[in-house]
Amino acid sequence: MTEIDAIRALLSSQPRPVGWAQRRARLDEVGSTWPPAPDVACTPVDCDGVAGEWSLAPGSATSRVLLYFHGGGYCSGSIVSHRRLVTEAGRAAGLRTLAIEYRRAPEHPYPAAHEDALSAWRFLRRQGIAAASIAVGGDSAGGNLTLGLINRLRAAGEDLPACAWLISPWTDLTISGATLATRDAVDPLIHTAYLTELADAYAPPPVDRRNPMISPLFADFNGFPPILIQVGSAETLLADATRLAEAAGAADVDVTLQVWPHMIHAWPVWNARLEAGRRALTDAGQFMQARVFDRESPRKSPIS
Repeated sequence: MTEIDAIRALLSSQPRPVGWAQRRARLDEVGSTWPPAPDVACTPVDCDGVAGEWSLAPGSATSRVLLYFHGGGYCSGSIVSHRRLVTEAGRAAGLRTLAIEYRRAPEHPYPAAHEDALSAWRFLRRQGIAAASIAVGGDSAGGNLTLGLINRLRAAGEDLPACAWLISPWTDLTISGATLATRDAVDPLIHTAYLTELADAYAPPPVDRRNPMISPLFADFNGFPPILIQVGSAETLLADATRLAEAAGAADVDVTLQVWPHMIHAWPVWNARLEAGRRALTDAGQFMQARVFDRESPRKSPIS
């Protein structure tokens, strides 16, 4: 059995949960199968009313930060489910990390998560951390949230983060990607009916899901910072990533797209037992190291 087959077996070891509480518990369970390494220090923090967690691996800079938003379709996922991913990403990049426990749907639909993301950004900036010293990242819905935060900062004419790192981003809540059909038989996690349920919970009708703050695939990417997109070839959301790369590239954004053979949705979550997950984090770490600096950012919105 290959490593990715073992992860697939872990994910299918129990029936799919029903109901939000059960789904959240299951994602926390499978995401935290392997805890963070013992040399990483994790500290809870109140980000002006939004729960967060600092992490710091030995040798990482405290003055440079990865602000991370977990995935889970805006309805599940947590600091717990993504702790191993976030802490090892910080190690790979040599950055302190701040993971955010944003409010989730359906109890808190759009725009609650976006408000919490902006609060976390403001918290970091009030700590005296320069925008150029912050990378913003996320997987799945967290990748969507990352793009939404940058879009919101740009619209306000504010300094933008140094770069964005997206794993398996969910960019199109109109659910129109061709790979939703062509990859359905091989993706163990994400299927059209499930995405539709998530979208209905997060952005219920009559919300326009083509709104770029909800479906950032339809955003104007002019002036965005460099973006690294990592996606697996076995994902139904593959087209969400490839279309995003095309749209950002057409707007002259420095965008790097990596399609990882045989990998499933958000595979770096299981980096403790998945060599491809560790390699993806190494690539992401190098991407961030090359772009995150200890200085004030010259990168502002083009409308400022």
